[in-house]
Amino acid sequence: MTGKLTTHVLDTSIGKPASGVLVELVRVGPNKEKETIRFSYTNEDGRLNQPLLEGDNMKKGIYELHFYIGDYYRNRGASAEDPSFLDCVPVRFGISEPASHYHVPLLISPGGYSTYRGS
Repeated sequence: MTGKLTTHVLDTSIGKPASGVLVELVRVGPNKEKETIRFSYTNEDGRLNQPLLEGDNMKKGIYELHFYIGDYYRNRGASAEDPSFLDCVPVRFGISEPASHYHVPLLISPGGYSTYRGS
């Protein structure tokens, strides 16, 4: 099995996928230094067009996904607050088995979010 890292974003306030969300993947080093690996935008299905990591790029370690939710809601005209309550939602997680599929979905609304390890 070839390992990969995927994500998707669902906007529970409208019951639809969140398209156009900027997602940043960051690797966290042993001394807590951070290295941006990749930026990508969600498509009309709230998913990325390709995995964030896969194959030999899947390495054991600590990572963060930064979801730029404030920009998403501002672009939709759905945020009346300035600044919006949620701006960048960081999700820190570990990859312990690089040959596995790690799926990190994000469920959002203007006032909250939830995540879990999906399949």
